[in-house]
Amino acid sequence: MRILKSVALLLVIVGALNWLLVGIAKFDLVAAITGSQFGDTNVVSSVVYVLVGLSGVALLPTLAAWLTTDDRERVTA
Repeated sequence: MRILKSVALLLVIVGALNWLLVGIAKFDLVAAITGSQFGDTNVVSSVVYVLVGLSGVALLPTLAAWLTTDDRERVTA
């Protein structure tokens, strides 16, 4: 489970960095990596976007647990 959460967190970070670049520089990193133009999608970029979205959903229980856990009980992992 720790590996799955780590991969999900990595994908969410990639998605966040992509949105940062879109907001600041109008540059879509995923599109650039997959050979598309800004805003265009292909099969590979669609898979990346879906995986990033699913990763965000998968991390919602982790966020809920983090928000409801007292600081003294929190375990870093």
